[in-house]
Amino acid sequence: MRSSVFLAALSALLPAYVAGQAQQWGQCGGIGWTGATTCVSGSVCTKQNDYYSQCLPGTATSAPSNPPTSLPSSSPTSPTSAPSSPSSTPTPSANNPWTGYQIYLSPYYANEVAAAAKAISDSTLAAKAASVAQIPTFTWLDSVSKIPDLQQYLSDASALGKSSGQKQLLQIVVYDLPDRDCAAKASNGEFSIANNGQANYENYIDQIVAAIKQFPDVRVVAVIEPDSLANLVTNLSVQKCANAQTTYLACVNYALKQLSAVGVYSYMDAGHAGWLGWPANLTPAAQLFAKVYSDAGKSPFIKGLATNVANYNALSAATPDPITQGDPNYDEIHYINSLSPALTSAGFPATFIVDQGRSGQQNLRQQWGDWCNIKGAGFGTRPTTNTGSSLIDSIVWVKPGGECDGTSNSSSPRFDSTCALSDAAQPAPEAGTWFQSYFETLVSKANPPL
Repeated sequence: MRSSVFLAALSALLPAYVAGQAQQWGQCGGIGWTGATTCVSGSVCTKQNDYYSQCLPGTATSAPSNPPTSLPSSSPTSPTSAPSSPSSTPTPSANNPWTGYQIYLSPYYANEVAAAAKAISDSTLAAKAASVAQIPTFTWLDSVSKIPDLQQYLSDASALGKSSGQKQLLQIVVYDLPDRDCAAKASNGEFSIANNGQANYENYIDQIVAAIKQFPDVRVVAVIEPDSLANLVTNLSVQKCANAQTTYLACVNYALKQLSAVGVYSYMDAGHAGWLGWPANLTPAAQLFAKVYSDAGKSPFIKGLATNVANYNALSAATPDPITQGDPNYDEIHYINSLSPALTSAGFPATFIVDQGRSGQQNLRQQWGDWCNIKGAGFGTRPTTNTGSSLIDSIVWVKPGGECDGTSNSSSPRFDSTCALSDAAQPAPEAGTWFQSYFETLVSKANPPL
């Protein structure tokens, strides 16, 4: 009798379970997903990538356009016709690339932030969150599908510059190497070396260059391929990295040459203090970067190196984090000051940019190599050219805070075990998708405060 009552109760509950809806910011679809595919009222299930659809605030007609493959819903206004292409080779400026320019704000990120702020019930925290939309970040071109967005942003920046009289600078990350992220899994890319990867990458670069060439009045600064060259310094023992070495170098060379030809100021990614800052890595790193610089023609548009991209290190730490023990270069300024002379000796007069977007709080990690959604992180120093060092052109926010580093779901094809460590915020969605609770922590822990 008790068994039959239990079964009756269970059968009554099953329809409700099957028809369950995912909560706001929760997963609602993707390859292998077996949970709810509809969202609670006030949210719409929006595809972020093949592996992850997410319940975002709004309705089907009014939600901000969050998928990485589409433009923001409030698309910038385009001029009726594109400016003519430059008739001569761009002339590099001897000044800091940011000097005299206003940084164009990414509409895509502004929409993400606006939606996130509206979902915060605490009015004080919500106001602080909303202010993040006015802080410039970089636009990541991590797939060919993002290039139409770039075209739109360049068009909008050009029109804005003409209407305001203030020259515009647009910040991008070139990030689509074949067999990308050879020593990790969370951000594997769309191209494979074995499947026409180098030719596909060159076509990707050609499309970026074609878009930029149409708007010579907009200055573009690019971070080139995060983690790629650093992996060639320390991770050639990883078979995938060893196999990718020749292709990585050829592709980065192509990107630097083609981007320089249209006046893009490039900063090659140089890892961070806890990666290449160890004394044993400094000279090999400097030699590699100098060789890449030389092979690409030593263009003055190849401005230097970007450090701490999407990482958490302080520019100048008050005291060394215990995890840095044994490395005299325990923060980014020590790393830069040690790497710069080695670069100069090797023939590369590099200057630097440093990502401080998530460096507001320190002493958070269990190990220095931990990089995934670190618990307790806060937004850091705002972008500025007042860097305190003649070697550093600008403090920047390369990683848009709130976009996830990688999923904590061990069943995901893109799962990286680093994202399930004890110092990683969980549960976390797929890499690149919005992580609401993490964004709220970044806001509340911001230092300086928002």
